[in-house]
Amino acid sequence: MASMVEYKGLKAGYRCGYCDSEEGKASCDEPMEPSVEDAVSSDFGLINKLDIHCDLKTFNDDLKKSLESEERKKAKREESNEITRSQDVEEKLGSGEPSCSVKVHTAPQPGRGADLSKPPCRKAKEIRKERKRLKLMQQDPAGEREGFQAQCQPSSLLPPKTKSNQPKSLEDLIFESLPENASHKLEVRLVPVSFEDPEFKSSFSQSFSLYVKYQMAIHQDPPDECGKTEFTRFLCSSPLETENSPNGPDCGYGSFHQQYWLDGKIIAVGVIDILPFCVSSVYLYYDPDYSFLSLGVYSALREIAFTRQLHEKTPQLSYYHMGFYIHSCPKMKYKGQYRPSDLLCPETYVWVPIEQCLPSLEKSKYCRFNQDPEAVDEGRSKEPDRLQVFYKKAIMPYGVYKKQQRDPSEEAAVLQYARLVGQACSERMLLFRN
Repeated sequence: MASMVEYKGLKAGYRCGYCDSEEGKASCDEPMEPSVEDAVSSDFGLINKLDIHCDLKTFNDDLKKSLESEERKKAKREESNEITRSQDVEEKLGSGEPSCSVKVHTAPQPGRGADLSKPPCRKAKEIRKERKRLKLMQQDPAGEREGFQAQCQPSSLLPPKTKSNQPKSLEDLIFESLPENASHKLEVRLVPVSFEDPEFKSSFSQSFSLYVKYQMAIHQDPPDECGKTEFTRFLCSSPLETENSPNGPDCGYGSFHQQYWLDGKIIAVGVIDILPFCVSSVYLYYDPDYSFLSLGVYSALREIAFTRQLHEKTPQLSYYHMGFYIHSCPKMKYKGQYRPSDLLCPETYVWVPIEQCLPSLEKSKYCRFNQDPEAVDEGRSKEPDRLQVFYKKAIMPYGVYKKQQRDPSEEAAVLQYARLVGQACSERMLLFRN
């Protein structure tokens, strides 16, 4: 099924809600029945190619890089431990202290090292253990003999000790099981955005009340702007249709509310879109009474861990999109703390590591991230006549449609749309004209 889009052009003179710029521009692109496949291309192609005059930048958290980064960190930790162990062995050899992994058979040289003809130095802790063992042997010789044999076994035959100082992974922290007698119970539910879904329908009233409380307390919105109609339009009327694929995640593709229930009460809701190549974080609203829990940070980490889970079942789903990044806005700048992450170049539309972008953003709100001066947008519109138009209940290429039009402004609007969406999307999506 092809997506149908009604493009109404760029509207100038709107104040940007994030940077308060009076020169911002807003687009009136209205997707009509888009497929999930088109949403992948158009959601971050059409919307993010707008000529905005503020410092909105598209943000992306690369899951593959994140997993590779953790593997590299783990390898470095193991390598560091090996180096430390080897240094310990060298120090022990230099001091004459015996090592369990290195045996020294050479005679000691005068003035260097310990005298091997004498008993090795022992730690006070080992001496205390030895005294305790001898005391137990006197009390129960038969029973302690088995323990003595076990203590005399080579360290290589004993079970390896667990390393308690190793940092836990994100999954270990997020999905750590709580004891049955825990004081509180947290439950996270993934609910499809559909009034036909019984769980979404039954929790709608509580979710809506939480949204109103959040908007009024955090964003100081007046009550008349937090109505049920506004809430439904903003976060419950998704242009995506639910799709289930045999090779996709068990929950399917589409829009979802990830509800955080604490002791039987919703305290936060994360609105996300699950797409074939990414999980897109749309919005989060939470109970201001629980601000001390840093629910924004927790929900982001939870969504990243959730994306990793989906990646195991669906390998091509390997990105977590956090939406726009605004370097000059504290409410949006926090996204840069999640690494590794990329920003989308606003001119060539390639992903660039955020570390390479930050120096430029410190100097200017708008900047080109791609350092190659010869690079261009490879997906730009090159053959606008092949753009697909839906006109009078018929599908036709723009080359045919323009012959029926005499309004010169019509051509300018269509070519502007073609420049924004690129060649591939312009041929796959249908531009609605009346």
